[in-house]
Amino acid sequence: MANAPGHAPIALTCGEPAGIGPEIAAKAAALLGRTVPFFWIGDPRHLPDGTKVALISDPDEALQTPADCLAVLPHDFSGPAVAGVPQASHAAGVIAVIERAVDLALRGKVSAVCTAPIHKKALKDGAGFAFPGHTEFLAALAGVDRVVMMLACKGLRVVPATIHIPLAEVPSALTPALLEETLRLTKAGLEQDFGLTAPRIAVAGLNPHAGEGGAMGQEELAFIAPLLSRLRAEGFALSGPLPADTMFHPAARARYDAAVCMYHDQALIPIKTIDFAGGVNLTLGLPFIRTSPDHGTAFDIAGKGIADPSSLIAALRMARSMAEARALQKGPSHGVD
Repeated sequence: MANAPGHAPIALTCGEPAGIGPEIAAKAAALLGRTVPFFWIGDPRHLPDGTKVALISDPDEALQTPADCLAVLPHDFSGPAVAGVPQASHAAGVIAVIERAVDLALRGKVSAVCTAPIHKKALKDGAGFAFPGHTEFLAALAGVDRVVMMLACKGLRVVPATIHIPLAEVPSALTPALLEETLRLTKAGLEQDFGLTAPRIAVAGLNPHAGEGGAMGQEELAFIAPLLSRLRAEGFALSGPLPADTMFHPAARARYDAAVCMYHDQALIPIKTIDFAGGVNLTLGLPFIRTSPDHGTAFDIAGKGIADPSSLIAALRMARSMAEARALQKGPSHGVD
């Protein structure tokens, strides 16, 4: 039987076994105790030596495991992991763990999916992984055509309209339809997952000074400003297009709940400057909640016991908060958590 969305545990995928994912999962469990119930899906052999483990066979069991143990839903891999050295033979297992977590989410057995970092080259080499990353794979598993990436921390939420493409390709990729869909998904996500009934969204311009009346680019005049005007008439609380270089100081951030930016670095530089260790990557537009720490596999420090679990802890806490908001659909609120 499915759990209530706000009360079921969170499924944490193992990610790349040779990276820091297993280490930070164990550290997160030790630091969080039962305050954020979650379980790890992976091969127990990949966890650091000395990790206190409670093996489970069903997600519900994670709610009763000892507070000092990491609840583990076992998933067999082809062999042990070597810290810092990804193995192509593990690729099929990494992919299967993600599929298993999504299946649990779609069946209501977990309140959210939190994904540890993967190594895309290892997945491609070992299993012919055809997706650019987690986000696109999750969308395919969920049968969703379009999702957006949000990065969030305690002072800022940002959404890039275009993501992992060369800067030279951004102007052609940034179509009115893409920007409109990004804004609609951002608004819906803020309402559903953060409990905001009238979310305020700031929209950056593409060009320096937001085009400065056409002197530095035409996109703002040609379609960004007209699109924002049309959506305002529908009831969207939008500001912009704004010069990106004046959007992220404290007084500016207090005026909106999320910022939609035109390309990857325009969105990610400010949030990583504000909170490099505590940022959370989440996906809006999926039929389930997905969060992830905002960092990679960190092969250079894997196995050394020095990996910082702060971003994973923030991702787990945010997943819990989003699940509760989605379940309760809280009333009006403003500001960033």
